[in-house]
Amino acid sequence: MPADLETLTWVGALLVALVAVAGLLWSRRRRGADTAGSTKPAATVAAGEDALTGLPTRERFELLLQDRSMLVEKSGRDACLLVIGVDDLRLLRDDAGAPWAERAVAAAAARLRAEVGASTPLARLDTDAFGVWLDAPREAGEKLAQRLLQAFDAPLAVDDRALSLPLSIGLAMAPEHGTGPRLIGRAAAAMLAVRRGGGHAHAVFDARIDATHNEELLIARELQHAVVKRQLELFFQPRIDASTLQVCAVEALLRWRHPTLGLVSPARFIPVAERHGLIETIGGWALDAALRQAAAWRAAGVKLRVAVNVSGVQFRQDDFASRLERGLKSHGVPAEALLCELSQAVAMENTEATRKAFARLGKLGVEVSIDDFAAGAAGLAALSHQPVRELQIDRATVAALPRSHDARTMVESAVQAASELGLRVVAEGIETPAQRDAAVRLGCHQLQGYLIARPMSARAIVMWAADAAATLSQTFPNSFKDTMPMVAPSAATEFAATRISLQR
Repeated sequence: MPADLETLTWVGALLVALVAVAGLLWSRRRRGADTAGSTKPAATVAAGEDALTGLPTRERFELLLQDRSMLVEKSGRDACLLVIGVDDLRLLRDDAGAPWAERAVAAAAARLRAEVGASTPLARLDTDAFGVWLDAPREAGEKLAQRLLQAFDAPLAVDDRALSLPLSIGLAMAPEHGTGPRLIGRAAAAMLAVRRGGGHAHAVFDARIDATHNEELLIARELQHAVVKRQLELFFQPRIDASTLQVCAVEALLRWRHPTLGLVSPARFIPVAERHGLIETIGGWALDAALRQAAAWRAAGVKLRVAVNVSGVQFRQDDFASRLERGLKSHGVPAEALLCELSQAVAMENTEATRKAFARLGKLGVEVSIDDFAAGAAGLAALSHQPVRELQIDRATVAALPRSHDARTMVESAVQAASELGLRVVAEGIETPAQRDAAVRLGCHQLQGYLIARPMSARAIVMWAADAAATLSQTFPNSFKDTMPMVAPSAATEFAATRISLQR
């Protein structure tokens, strides 16, 4: 072979080898990038282990359940499945971020493993749920559930923080309640029932839980199409100024008019929407509809401040304030014409997400009202630096005013502290003259409830409000003339500026 040809052949072979090596390195690098952040090798994950906790995945656990359930049926013995929900992970993720929440999940998994033992099947079923199979009857399952609840009373050590994560636990019996995925579903239904009741407890699946769970699934399925099918609507309930009896605001109340379920109360479908990831769509519709109605009223010369309930899920969204700002601008409604109502629990979370949301609303000029307030004067300290301008005394406290000294003391102290901070106090849920009289004597600035007026359509409320003061004055005792509440002098100017009265 000529020397030059031999040289070319050698160079060509070298180039081929270099290309092959480069391809191998690129392939390895890409595989590394694809699995970056995984705490387990790809082979381990593929084998059915959760990458974060090292526990079996739901799919692998279901296969195990099929085998164990068959053995239970053949032997005639009983066994039980526990579905363990780790509560408050959503709040933790909002406050500290997803990576920190994942470390908390890993810590929770480690504690569960330590409690149930190395030989007891334990798996991660979902983001915040674990499953435990116990080859033992119901009594042993309930004892284990109680032991786990007590174990999680002690805070988890995550990095340099002590973290409390309560549990909600549901149990289902095999073969009584089914096998495989069906058994998991029923234990999960029991767990969700516990969570709806406040958590930190356990429950065994029964027919009542099954009916409730099936109803929830039906509501969730139908609710997915409620906006598109135009089944949602707003009613409006007025609030009156206790000193002038004039309408000073209306609360927008969401209703769902379903063709077969009828008029569904928000108390029935809002919690379902939150649990099934539908609240952002529904809450967004309600907020937009309220702004659209406020714009229509203003175009007709009627200026009413509209109060809109905002769920915790909505409030914690990073883009909530920006979407609200776009809605105000698109409908031509000033920020002071809107009042965002938050539950006391959400307002007092003091997480990074809620602090940011409060700051953005304050910058936007939208005021916040605390719904169902029942913390008394002590609870106001946590809200003093937020754009909160109003407290709504919860219905249970208002209902107890005529007969309960404790309720009257709580309201009196809340009114005094609120006045010092320049906040309005609303007594909601007024249903009897005795409740109304007590609320006025204690200094509540605004009143709302069935005794004043029931929720009504947008058109009806304008007609009602035109003669409201004259009508209501006939039902208020004359002795109230000297006891009608006045806003604290330090807040009088602000209150007068922000209140939007009915104008025709």
